Amino acid sequence: MSRTERLFDLLHVLRRHRRPVSGQALAAEIGVSIRTLYRDIASLQAQGADIVGEPGVGYVLKPGFTLPPLMFPVEEIEALVLGSRWVAGRGDDRLRDAAVSALARLSAVLPPDLRAELESSSLHVAPAAPIPGDTVDPALLRKAIRIERKLHILYRDGEGAATERVVWPFGLTFFDHVRLMMAWCELRDGFRHFRTDRIAEARLMEMRYPRRRQALMKAWRETELKPVEGCRPAAGI
Repeated sequence: MSRTERLFDLLHVLRRHRRPVSGQALAAEIGVSIRTLYRDIASLQAQGADIVGEPGVGYVLKPGFTLPPLMFPVEEIEALVLGSRWVAGRGDDRLRDAAVSALARLSAVLPPDLRAELESSSLHVAPAAPIPGDTVDPALLRKAIRIERKLHILYRDGEGAATERVVWPFGLTFFDHVRLMMAWCELRDGFRHFRTDRIAEARLMEMRYPRRRQALMKAWRETELKPVEGCRPAAGI
């Protein structure tokens, strides 16, 4: 275990305890000597962690300390790299740029050993067929979801027939070959899934939809993600 991972583990343990924990108990849980534990606590305090206590009394981490990126263990670094590479290849332009920027920010604050792990990561995303281009900026769809506002859309089905809809968007699903917007459709009075590349026009409406996004997602899961014995295809367009 590297020193960075050890400090991460110590912070994680301290976060789980609301009351002071003895040095011996912390050292045993982390798997280090008591002398190493005291050094690690001093290192975290020097980095800004508000750890109070002393030998023989116990230690507690006061709320409010933000875990810096440099405390990520190697496996989490690899997960972030792999996820960001997938988004860079399969997300829309703004998400792609955000993924690249996020990796650059992370690399800038990592210590040298973890920066080398990030830059030399051997986890890659296989190339896939191009995703059909969107006419409507996906950032508008994401904004409508975030602020829980209705959308007025012009949607074309697989045959090219167009319909106007007022929908309550609450999620986006990213597949290798297509992106779907999940929404409650006022026209169909039910949940529907809209391919983003078939949304010809979209206008953000002034009114919020009457249910919270989390409630819509819960109801969608209950109605669309049926057990195997009652399985049916998700309602589509």
